[in-house]
Amino acid sequence: MGEGTFGKVVECKDHQTCVFLLLIILVFLLSFMPSAIVRPTVDLAYLTPFCAYVVLELRKPVSHPAHIQSSSVSPRSLPGENIALKIIKNVDKYREAAMLEINVLNFLRERDPEDEYLCVRLLDWFDYYGHICLAFDILGLSVFDFLVSSVKENNYVGYPIEHVRHISYQLCHAVRFMHDNQLTHTDLKPENILFKRSDYISVHNRKKRRYDRIVKSSDVRLIDFGSATFDYDHHSTIVSTRHYRAPEVILELGWSQPCDVWSIGCIIFELYTGYTLFQTHDNREHLAMMERTLGHIPYRMTRKSRTGFFYHGRLDWDFYSQEGRYVRENCRPLLRYCKEESQDTLDMFDLISKMLEYDPADRIPLAAAMTHPFFLRIPVHQRLPYRFRPSSHHNVDGLSVPQQPLDGSSGNSTTSNSSSDGGGNARRKQSDVR
Repeated sequence: MGEGTFGKVVECKDHQTCVFLLLIILVFLLSFMPSAIVRPTVDLAYLTPFCAYVVLELRKPVSHPAHIQSSSVSPRSLPGENIALKIIKNVDKYREAAMLEINVLNFLRERDPEDEYLCVRLLDWFDYYGHICLAFDILGLSVFDFLVSSVKENNYVGYPIEHVRHISYQLCHAVRFMHDNQLTHTDLKPENILFKRSDYISVHNRKKRRYDRIVKSSDVRLIDFGSATFDYDHHSTIVSTRHYRAPEVILELGWSQPCDVWSIGCIIFELYTGYTLFQTHDNREHLAMMERTLGHIPYRMTRKSRTGFFYHGRLDWDFYSQEGRYVRENCRPLLRYCKEESQDTLDMFDLISKMLEYDPADRIPLAAAMTHPFFLRIPVHQRLPYRFRPSSHHNVDGLSVPQQPLDGSSGNSTTSNSSSDGGGNARRKQSDVR
């Protein structure tokens, strides 16, 4: 923020959960990067209990000092330009997750050297006294944060249908690339989709007599690969942030790439409406919301589940209780959320319904989703070539590992760090964005 009596001045936005940020940044700036300053722009400073994202303005290229353990993959100086730095708290489980994310990011960079598949690029990383630091290009707001910042002006509505189409198309493109490389993201949500730039214009809406914020460019990048899992790796029983969690995960039937497709279906709905499809923090209520919106869960799935949510194949749920009344009042069949019967919206809801098939085997794969009529009308200049050709074996860390199918026995009682109901950010209530 500027020069002070004792050196650089920084601002911590969340003292309770990120006191460690002050210590890291002060020491970091004074001993490692005397030419760097922290930009105090609110939309580029993002804090969580276990990590912090800050923006550094580098006035010249900076080399790593002797006490910095840098990336062994590509040791080099950070560029002489602005970068986003993700600082992971020095706690064993967070450090372990950070190293897994670095492994995935390096793998994706190797597979996509031309940056064609829209996954955020890791510039470099280093270990600073136990704090893992990852350097990225600066991006804009997440599609969630832009929506929230526009709530007052836009009167609780989602994105224009053209932006919904383009953002969804890019998301499918990026995640398809991951799936073809035997990777499942497992934590897809609007917070993890960032605009390249979040500049906007205000457009007068004559029909509703207000000004709407419209982002100038809907180009996005996919971020946060800390929970990404290779097909051959251990699969935690519970993954994904609650609101985007697939039914097979809740029912503990095992999961694979189709759980990402379910999350994308929920995200497309949220981009269009402006609010979360399944706003809940309870498994049984979540399943009740699904049945209210999508119909009954197939018996072939309920009979395999050992979670105790079903009785004789039917959800054990009192629809006349206070909780049942909440579900009836806040959920309705999927097509009843369609605000207008244009071909665009009908195609979009058809795609969403195919992504929200209960049975993962029936869920549309992303290769097929990319050719859905909803995406066929995307402008030519926004189309993305898909040149990657997956093979049955991929070489990771020098090992050729065959693809392994998953079944209901693939999970165990271990839970992923970043797949809690909150998912890192405190989620908004249904009434907050509606």
